Amino acid sequence: MTGATRLPLVTADLPGSGGTLKQSPEDFRVDEIPAYAPSGEGPHLYLQIQKRGRTTRDVVREAARLLGVQERDVGVAGLKDRHAVTVQWLSFPVVKGPDPASLGGEGWRVIAASRHGNKLRTGHSRGNRFAIVVRGGDLGAARAAADALAVRGLPNFFGSQRFGADGKNADLGRAILRGAGDPEARRASRDRFLRRLALSAWQSLLFNRWLAERMRDGLLARAIPGDAMKKLDSGGVFACEDPAADQPRVERFEISPAGPMFGHALRPAGGEAGEREARILAADGVSVADLARGGGETEGTRRAARIPVSVELEEVPGGYRASFDLPRGSYATVVMGELTRSDADLGETGE
Repeated sequence: MTGATRLPLVTADLPGSGGTLKQSPEDFRVDEIPAYAPSGEGPHLYLQIQKRGRTTRDVVREAARLLGVQERDVGVAGLKDRHAVTVQWLSFPVVKGPDPASLGGEGWRVIAASRHGNKLRTGHSRGNRFAIVVRGGDLGAARAAADALAVRGLPNFFGSQRFGADGKNADLGRAILRGAGDPEARRASRDRFLRRLALSAWQSLLFNRWLAERMRDGLLARAIPGDAMKKLDSGGVFACEDPAADQPRVERFEISPAGPMFGHALRPAGGEAGEREARILAADGVSVADLARGGGETEGTRRAARIPVSVELEEVPGGYRASFDLPRGSYATVVMGELTRSDADLGETGE
């Protein structure tokens, strides 16, 4: 069964600020950092949307209806939190769009419009900028944790929202890979969105287990023989052949050990690092042969174990605001867990 296990903290030696997050959507602000600005010309209408209390899928569905296009043709770089105020770009294959001022709905509005030559694709962002208010939090304790994060780096865990209620998304992904014949697994296999969600959750769960084990063994910021190392500027991956030579680059946040998002096309790590990965996969009851059942959703990739983060803090009435940027795919709740120690806001393995 999948339960909830606390992830290790890189700032575990510090007390944390305490406090409460998300007392209102305005306490959690997310601004998408696009990979590129729309050119101003082309067949695709780009709309910058601000939403509050709505999911990205809700807004996509409503905007598509208003513009007369199929939901599947709408371009989205990434999904944004429902319980927040968020800003992001969407694209629509509309040759001549209506006045953006005429668009909008409950909890969302258009704040900018442009055009571009291609559809916005998943991952077409550099990351997100967060501004998060902690009510009742101790600012001094938060500063100590933020200073430690700047030096030690952020463990790049997936947040608990990745796994769904009680980790069931990951359980479903595992069932699909193992060829389970239960009705829920069969139904998920036929639903493109649910299948992708479940398989991604399973990959994320095993990455979290791998990273938690590295941390418990003191290897968050250490290169070991056979490690897959990721360049944090370009995303390139190479094999660690000389840990002593690579270690200074790890310490400078140039590279990081890169954990497995398991898949049938993923090149395994070597040496000690490869043994660790094989053990994680085997312990979950999934074989290398099983991974092929995931098809294109489980080709596999590498994710950095440790990333830099710089948190700016300011006092606000009744607490403090934490502002920081994260690359796409990294979780603000993991940062806030390090700052606050709030159980509800910590990422979880889903184990």
